[in-house]
Amino acid sequence: MADANKPLRTRVYVDGYNFYNGCLKRTPFKWLDLHQLFSSLLPTVSLAEDGQEQSFALSPLAVKYFTAPILVKFARSHDSVPSQEAYHKALQLHLGQAIEVIPGYYDHRPARAYLHEKGKQPDLSASTVEIWKLEEKQSDVALALHAYADAVRGDIDHIVFATNDTDFVPAMEMIRRNTFVKVGLVIPTRDDVRKPNKDLADQAHWVRSSIKDEELAAAQLPLSVLSSGKSARKPISWYPRPDLLTPIFEEAKRVKGSAGAAWKWLQLPCAHLGNRTPISMADDEASTTELRAYMDQYDKEVLGKQK
Repeated sequence: MADANKPLRTRVYVDGYNFYNGCLKRTPFKWLDLHQLFSSLLPTVSLAEDGQEQSFALSPLAVKYFTAPILVKFARSHDSVPSQEAYHKALQLHLGQAIEVIPGYYDHRPARAYLHEKGKQPDLSASTVEIWKLEEKQSDVALALHAYADAVRGDIDHIVFATNDTDFVPAMEMIRRNTFVKVGLVIPTRDDVRKPNKDLADQAHWVRSSIKDEELAAAQLPLSVLSSGKSARKPISWYPRPDLLTPIFEEAKRVKGSAGAAWKWLQLPCAHLGNRTPISMADDEASTTELRAYMDQYDKEVLGKQK
């Protein structure tokens, strides 16, 4: 049993598929620093033991992140696969031993299913249609086993599940039945529409029902992550307005001579732009127009003299 006077050694177990679809999809927050996020969330929750408020401290291995590589043939955009790879690389480079990325895989196979017609009851006498059945494999089982094994070994005092998937109810039940480890639950949603599943919430000592946009925005990885001679860069499609940033980047690459030099320029404050970084100006039409005007003027007045 943990010493009531010491912070509970805490580890977060992130259901990557559930977290992405519930909290990050179609947002500019996908380049997320999971360690920073949960470091900021933990002080907002409350857990009392024998009338005494408990404090938390993330363990050296703070986050276990369970995910599966996107299959190229089912990718929604041309850069889905390299973008996911860049993110996983950035997490590992930036967080080092504070995170473990544990991969599963996607299984895909032809199947048949009844056609869903909105507003109508299922018609089991109707013919089935052919579909692709795409399922993530091993990730959920791995998360449950890792959480239970870590609890039984006494590696931690406090487990945080980041999911809203009821598949983890048995693992939570067994942790509470067989160990002294406390269990927290963070629902990966940005609003209160996606309510915590009651079966999950019933097994948790505390529940955080949503994550705010400002919390996600404040927990972003550096745009370029460098470590031990390796690097990972935030994909253009993960910025708020990739439609505005793409032509700016291409023009910067032409002027600077390489993609690396273009990215460096984009991230440096510019005195001619009020000490703003060019990349921060590519989030809306007005500031992008201002940025493009400066770039055109530079091209005309400075580069034109060099020709």
